[in-house]
Amino acid sequence: MFSSKDKGASTHYDTLISAKTEIVGDVKFTGGLHVDGLIKGNLLADAGSDAVVRISDKGRVEGQINAPNVIINGNVVGDVHAGKYIELAKKAQVNGDVYYQAMEMVLGAQVNGKLNHQVKGNHPKKAVEIAKEQSGADVSN
Repeated sequence: MFSSKDKGASTHYDTLISAKTEIVGDVKFTGGLHVDGLIKGNLLADAGSDAVVRISDKGRVEGQINAPNVIINGNVVGDVHAGKYIELAKKAQVNGDVYYQAMEMVLGAQVNGKLNHQVKGNHPKKAVEIAKEQSGADVSN
């Protein structure tokens, strides 16, 4: 039902970070983002979007991921906040906590952290808010 074959076939990826690319800093996006390269920063989907981020087996993210739909087959060092759905494929390695509403985890995937099921409507804090709190900055508007 939620297999990567189904998700990948129906998803259009607007942005590709190639295997020969390294980005240092936060990446804010809408639509589909496919990562084959290295991102040292947070991946932040626009609020209210139906964005999809896919980390291939060649991809690596060193930072938090905050997106409605997340597919991981590579390496993530940081927390993952999947507002709707997360798929952890065979080569997925997550070193951080995973927040999700629905999850598919394939044999071979690894999570070194907590799995936190979120009830629909109970959205976790955004990565930006968490980072500000950790730095001691005022997050009230």
